[in-house]
Amino acid sequence: MADNEIKNKKNFRKVISKGLIFIAALAVMVYFLPREGKFRYHFNEGKPWKYGLLTAPFDFPVYKNEHDLDKERDSVMLKFQPYFIFNKQTGPQQIAALKMDYTKTLYKKLNRKGLNYLEENLRKSYNEGIMTSDDYKDLMSEGFGNIRIMEDNVSKTKPVSSVRTIRQVYEHIIDNAPTEEMKKELRSSGINTYIEQNLTADTLTSSKIRNELLQTVSLSSGMVQLGERIVDRGEIITPQTYNILRSLEIVNSKRAATVRQQSSTIIGQILFIGMMLASVYLFLYFFRPEMYNRLGDIEVIILMITLIVALTSFLSSFRVLSIYMAPVVMVPIVIRTVLDSRVAFFAFIVTIMICSFMAPFAFEYFLIQINAGIAAIFTLKELSQRSQMLKTAAVVMVIYSFSYVCYTLIIEGSWSKINTSMFVYMGISSLLLLTAYLLIFVLEKVFGFVSSVTLIELSNINSPLLRRLSEEAPGTFQHSMQVSNLCAQAARKINANVQLVRTAALYHDIGKITNPTFFTENQIDMNPHDKLTYEESVDIIKQHVTDGYALGKKEKLPQDIIDFITTHHGCGKLKYFYNKWKNEHPGEEADDEFFSYPGPNPTTREQAILMMADSMEAASRSLKEYSDESIRSLVNNIIDAQVNDGMFKHTPLTFRDLELIKEVFAERLKTMYHARISYPELKVSPNGKGKRRN
Repeated sequence: MADNEIKNKKNFRKVISKGLIFIAALAVMVYFLPREGKFRYHFNEGKPWKYGLLTAPFDFPVYKNEHDLDKERDSVMLKFQPYFIFNKQTGPQQIAALKMDYTKTLYKKLNRKGLNYLEENLRKSYNEGIMTSDDYKDLMSEGFGNIRIMEDNVSKTKPVSSVRTIRQVYEHIIDNAPTEEMKKELRSSGINTYIEQNLTADTLTSSKIRNELLQTVSLSSGMVQLGERIVDRGEIITPQTYNILRSLEIVNSKRAATVRQQSSTIIGQILFIGMMLASVYLFLYFFRPEMYNRLGDIEVIILMITLIVALTSFLSSFRVLSIYMAPVVMVPIVIRTVLDSRVAFFAFIVTIMICSFMAPFAFEYFLIQINAGIAAIFTLKELSQRSQMLKTAAVVMVIYSFSYVCYTLIIEGSWSKINTSMFVYMGISSLLLLTAYLLIFVLEKVFGFVSSVTLIELSNINSPLLRRLSEEAPGTFQHSMQVSNLCAQAARKINANVQLVRTAALYHDIGKITNPTFFTENQIDMNPHDKLTYEESVDIIKQHVTDGYALGKKEKLPQDIIDFITTHHGCGKLKYFYNKWKNEHPGEEADDEFFSYPGPNPTTREQAILMMADSMEAASRSLKEYSDESIRSLVNNIIDAQVNDGMFKHTPLTFRDLELIKEVFAERLKTMYHARISYPELKVSPNGKGKRRN
């Protein structure tokens, strides 16, 4: 009961902590998102400027006046052609109806020659196109000479003069009849019944195309840079200056808002950023539950997003394009190094979506950044050398530049539109990525993460603790080296963290330094357990786990490595002493807890691999022969026994993983203990010279 209460309290504290992290990050990012200003000047064209020197407070576009915009729009609209949908079924249907009516009643009013004339003209009119009078008047009034006909999702241009209205088709058929008699027959036959429109205005497509054409008209005719001189006191406001001032006022009016509007803006920002942060929490909850349950993982992810958003806001306040100097790609680099690539990519998407609000061209910014982020994740698969960070920064710079050039050519269609300043900003951003190495080190110390760089440093056998192990317990050191190799091979096979389990294996038995001679691998001529009771021997053997834990804490090993020390035996039994005691005390119940290690059992794939490899390497030394059959039998028996004892029930290992690990261990042990060929001795001849025998 008490344990459940403690567990519930811990879970409650975690929930509160996650909520506080969420609120703090939300508040910081909303604070740093851009706020609008207010325009304080009044001006008129042709009048003197009555204020002091005015320079551009920020970069802003110079908007064209309405007259110029209307002229450009009218020019663009000359290319516009309304869209109509052609119904190719209407004509055949009406002609078929005409023939059917003719066989029933119409033959009494219209002779066969008149029928052929009517059918031929109807078919020709339907092929050319028939529209309503209203549509035709609209085309004429707006001066359209051509229209676009949509048929089977294919459009083609058609002159308006070639199509007719329903009334025009009727009048054309009557007026062009070869005889007066036929005209009378046609009028009395009600031929207008068979004339129907087959061209329908496609307003949706027309509106879309019209808007696309209008959007090609640029609203601005240039940019005014931050700090650029606009006008000084007493100067007459020329049309050009007036246009610049008007543009500045427009931008300020967009930036300046009423209290109500500001409140709405802030609410929108809170809701959006809240949604983005919630998506990170949900992603971890559903796809990375182990990270969701570790407060430190959430802290690092949210911290990185918040820091980059704040830094981006700070840099963007200097110049419009300065936003590209922010090292946004640092988010996936750091998170990829301390956590994993999928979490890194998701956090990066969230980061650039938030930062896009500060970018002058949001889509361009998003496109360039996402390409660079993907390249960084692929390049920095595992950070193990400082040179890798330099390589990643270089790759990011190349992708930045390539993406920007491609985007500019696609949108602008001209090499001259490429802004060389962008390469400077992106170069600065790429160089700032080199500081990620220092940031990763700080995060490791603050949050207890273990990066691949740290693991490689720890795996150096010349480190003080491993050197001490090799000197004071050489047999244990050799055992640890063998276990490390076994673990690395198995981890690589099932795509586990190779460097983590390789390094942890080197430290898993450091507790044996305290009493090295009480462990078989360090014994030479005598076994001190022969003079001890079961209780004393079991206590000493079990003690190497707690001693290892204490030594790891003392030497400030990362918690992830210490976890391997405590779980490499789990809650398993000391089988040697347990079985020996049972044999000597038949019929008596043994104290299972006394003969068991303190645990806990493994909770990760890497910890499970170490447990298996440790048992495997130790047991393999007792084999009388190292045949394929004996080694595979040993591997299967040990791992199956651990599975049956429930050692791996809290790990994500699958049956396939276990089979792959068994295969790796079997092959590796066969390599370690393979039989060597015997070298032939050199036989000496009577004259004292050796003679090689084949």
